[in-house]
Amino acid sequence: MRRRTLRVLTLCLALAPAAMAVPATPAIAAKKAHAACASGHVHPAQLAKRQARAVTLCLINRERRRRGLRPLRLHRRLTVASVRHSRNMVRRNFFAHGNFVARVLNARYVRRRAAWALGENIAWGSGRLATPRAIVRAWMRSPGHRRNILSRRFRDIGIGIVAGAPRAGRADSPGATYTTDFGRKG
Repeated sequence: MRRRTLRVLTLCLALAPAAMAVPATPAIAAKKAHAACASGHVHPAQLAKRQARAVTLCLINRERRRRGLRPLRLHRRLTVASVRHSRNMVRRNFFAHGNFVARVLNARYVRRRAAWALGENIAWGSGRLATPRAIVRAWMRSPGHRRNILSRRFRDIGIGIVAGAPRAGRADSPGATYTTDFGRKG
């Protein structure tokens, strides 16, 4: 009898998460979003690359959700373009957009002859100013960057976060360089 009870209990626990996920109320969705954004104050060097990217996406989508906008989806090819640019800025000690359209085309997110929309935000910081929360907050305080984050035309995003700063900084305060490429295919 004990054995049977244990099996039923295990089965119920295994099914409980799936059953709980079905009736997602706005309150539950808000709690999940808050939990996903919770590491926003942590320096990206202390997070796994995927986690730093996920936290940054969470914070950006939180800003969109507050204004009734659909969330952006992380896109692999846009992320390739973003990571390459952040890495290039750190390695070559420069901070500029450059030809981001060519980078996105080279990453094969869009084709030259198709209809598409693209945008890009870049940032870098050191110490506390290198956290995802500080970077997203700075972008939201800048009209051009804010416009990209809140644009209805964009559906996809690529996020590239690389340890290091594109300019010489304090050695005791590690930096991080961010590139977000926004896009929508025709």
